[in-house]
Amino acid sequence: MSIEVKVPNLPESVSEATVADWHKQAGDSVSREENLVDLETDKVMLEVPSTANGVLKEIKVKAGDTVKEGDVLAILEEGESGGSAKAAKSSGSSSKAEKQDDADDGDDDDDDDGKDSKDSGGGQQSPAVRKLLAEHDLDAADIKGSGKGGRLTKADVEAHLKDADSKSEKSEKSEKSGQSKDNSGGDGKSASAPAAGAREEQRVPMSRIRARIAERLVEAQSTAAMLTTFNEVNLKPLMDARKQYKEMFEKSHGVKLGIMSFFVKAAVEALKRYPIINASVDGDDIVYHGYYDIGIAVSAPRGLVVPILRDVDAMSYADVEKAIVDFGTRAKDNKLSMDDLTGGTFSITNGGVFGSMMSTPILNPPQSAILGMHGTTERPVVENGEIVIRPMMYLALTYDHRIIDGRDAVLFLRAIKDGLEDPARLLLGV
Repeated sequence: MSIEVKVPNLPESVSEATVADWHKQAGDSVSREENLVDLETDKVMLEVPSTANGVLKEIKVKAGDTVKEGDVLAILEEGESGGSAKAAKSSGSSSKAEKQDDADDGDDDDDDDGKDSKDSGGGQQSPAVRKLLAEHDLDAADIKGSGKGGRLTKADVEAHLKDADSKSEKSEKSEKSGQSKDNSGGDGKSASAPAAGAREEQRVPMSRIRARIAERLVEAQSTAAMLTTFNEVNLKPLMDARKQYKEMFEKSHGVKLGIMSFFVKAAVEALKRYPIINASVDGDDIVYHGYYDIGIAVSAPRGLVVPILRDVDAMSYADVEKAIVDFGTRAKDNKLSMDDLTGGTFSITNGGVFGSMMSTPILNPPQSAILGMHGTTERPVVENGEIVIRPMMYLALTYDHRIIDGRDAVLFLRAIKDGLEDPARLLLGV
């Protein structure tokens, strides 16, 4: 029975998708729940699994095509998988051919005198020999026969193929060796390097996710009154606490103790003190959120995504660390769902992992604020009248000045700084 493979229900506010990659080709056998094709929307990657065991009979759309919900992607022929059917057929044909070949070879004594002396050059071969010649597009005249009267046997063809493979392998090794030598020696130029003075260009379309990111960033800049305030934090107390407890933490919870959980928890405590930072604008209204859903910016192969940690005030440090690791893994594999990316009342982005010293992060609408972390650098600072070296990080808070005053923004950032420089305060909630 033929089954239509259709575009599944798309996430809310998503009207179309782009065919990204086909994992199967027409004629391939497929299993139930096996992923057939990836669809790229402007928010997430969607997998389209097979609904039954069978053979992918026909592909209706190609990679790069735009499709809508309900469009037919392919035709699936339900039933025995194509791979097992083909294998069985091939096995049966091969077995039959071999038996016929043995029978024909056994008749050589009786038929030799009646055979054409040109057998090895394309005369009457056994079915097994003819099958091998056809499969590998070989000319019988190019192979020396070892049978009686110079007749070509199956063993002759197999030996010829083996010899050809051996020569090809040696040629490839020699070629690679030559390329390696050219790339590392000689004039010192790579074989694939463009010619001197070349002015090459490459034009590629934006992915849907990248286009959506661009759209939202421009939207944020054109609709919000964005302003950024800065501070710096001494991370020595946090690092000392982390160093003291990281082994115990990992043994107890099965996850490493990073610094992100401290920043997330510090942000939640600061949001509780200054709820306007956790609010958003809806028309002429200000919406105050009585919950803390924190977006964590994560780099994915197709662009930046911001999965959401929900109800962070009820999460432990271990819960936060596990969730962040999970987000990173699934973002890398394009496995994040719409639920993972929907909502959020405040975001944190960490440019420090790439070496950023300072930046002004852009809001993630409809949120009204975002915290930017940066690289940790040992710098001289003054403590109790003395110059000491401390691991310092610049913090940046970008906020929507339409509803957040500078006073609240500065005090909020100061509250985060105080919590990070005295981690015990985070645990005590003071």
